[in-house]
Amino acid sequence: MTDAILAVTPLTDVGLWARSKLPLIVALVVGALLVTRFASWASTRYINRMDRRAAATDALVRSESLKHRHAVAQVVTWATLVLIYCLTAVWVVDLLGVPLSGFVAPATVAGVAIGFGAQRIVQDVLAGFFLITERQYGFGDVIRISAIGTDGALGTVEEVTLRITRIRTMNGEVVITPNGQIVQVTNLSRDWARAVVDVPVPVTADVNRVSEVLHTVCDEAFADDQLHALMLDAPTVMGVESLEVDQFNVRVVARTLPGKQFEVGRALRARITRALMREGITVTPAVDADEHGAPADA
Repeated sequence: MTDAILAVTPLTDVGLWARSKLPLIVALVVGALLVTRFASWASTRYINRMDRRAAATDALVRSESLKHRHAVAQVVTWATLVLIYCLTAVWVVDLLGVPLSGFVAPATVAGVAIGFGAQRIVQDVLAGFFLITERQYGFGDVIRISAIGTDGALGTVEEVTLRITRIRTMNGEVVITPNGQIVQVTNLSRDWARAVVDVPVPVTADVNRVSEVLHTVCDEAFADDQLHALMLDAPTVMGVESLEVDQFNVRVVARTLPGKQFEVGRALRARITRALMREGITVTPAVDADEHGAPADA
């Protein structure tokens, strides 16, 4: 390290150095700032164009390729900014007359020390790389993240980089999780989803009559234009799912577009409750879930 410091070119003529090297250093710094601003602007414009294109189509949800391109654009932008800043720092140090060869040995020692201290950052970056390349989830996906030392979080993906994943929960909270700490991801909006509604009915009710009412509700729901656009096929009455002392549960299942299972589940429960009340059948409260176990009212 001492040799590197002694090898620095002496600034014997400050005026000459200011006229020859200083403008170039300033140009590099300003150029780096402009290039990073341009990269951020280009990325934002590209992402906004994808959003406008998605909004202009008749699709109710983003396609998997669109979500992946959105995530890749965020990662490429982040990596580009880091690369530009690193290259600029190296060029500025070289223009200051500091021989980079003199830093090889100290940099090796520092690299080993940083490697031990920053191994979690390396782990986050590697995990983020595989997360993006394997298309585990992307921008706009509804996911449940289970991370080390946490109870997990359920929300919509707002940002994915090589280091972190940011999601927004249904309560509006922003949860930022390092990619290396994620041990399991449940994607609730991949390809298709399923709304599962368990209807608790008193044991005194006629099972056949309840099934007829539920079949009618399913047909009417699928015929509704608004709900029809969210479902891939007609809801199905699966029959009695479980028996208890004072009630039995009849399960209704509907296959929906990704991320729309919660909305369809709420609509089906409202229709089922009204239909059974007209028949004089009281529905007791129950906890419904989609096929992944997430609360249907999430």
